[in-house]
Amino acid sequence: MTLEKARELLEVQANFSSGYNRNACRLILREVYTQHSPHACDSLIEEFNLEQLFGIKPGIDYSRV
Repeated sequence: MTLEKARELLEVQANFSSGYNRNACRLILREVYTQHSPHACDSLIEEFNLEQLFGIKPGIDYSRV
């Protein structure tokens, strides 16, 4: 998955606020974490304010989600 595609998908998920969307975000972040880097994953979390929206914190190992 490219970072641009991940941004598109996260933008859609961030516009909603249910537990299903939180899980979808975590799965997207897993792909970014494994294919790119933990830093790319953390920057997307900050970019979309996922910590405030869904409680998804930067610095976590998302490779096992």
